[in-house]
Amino acid sequence: MSLMTRIWLRMRRSARDLSGDTRGIAAVEFAMVVPLMLVLFFGTVEFSSGVAVDRKVTLMARTLSDLTSQNVSVTTTQLNNIFNAGTSIMTPYPASEVNARIVELYVDANLTVRQIWSATSGSAPPSGTVTVPNALKIAGTYLIYSEVSYKYKPAIGYVMVKEGINLNDFTYTRPRQSLCVFNPPPAAGAAGSCPTS
Repeated sequence: MSLMTRIWLRMRRSARDLSGDTRGIAAVEFAMVVPLMLVLFFGTVEFSSGVAVDRKVTLMARTLSDLTSQNVSVTTTQLNNIFNAGTSIMTPYPASEVNARIVELYVDANLTVRQIWSATSGSAPPSGTVTVPNALKIAGTYLIYSEVSYKYKPAIGYVMVKEGINLNDFTYTRPRQSLCVFNPPPAAGAAGSCPTS
């Protein structure tokens, strides 16, 4: 028997023996499936936490404008308490990432929107002009606008971006107890008319 024939027979025998050996199949399958399972697991955890934080940002924006609109006037202390109440909504997520602002807007006879006063909270509160939808532009009326931004940083950062994702929301509310919300409150005994600029 030639050398080539013996090598060929050994190779065939080895291939046949290898195909019948099933001792390592479970380990090979496990090694192939585990990375996919980890991505699915951590991705689900990170994504569901992100959705929960986004919902809390929406609730906080609504709370800020709602609490402010229920007052005839607000002081700096009251606004700080409103921001603190809103920030507590973010529990159990870190409140240090919350940035917010509350703005009172006036719509004049020409449907031009003017900012009357604003208050902010956080290390980098939202800024810039507020765009009011045409449906809310009613001459001679006031709006309380609140905006919240939050940088969501996943705890693991296995699937989502480790640096974080910026989540934002805003809402408008009309004052409920009076035509406008004074800030600062008018002097004691003074009637005080709502400012228009």
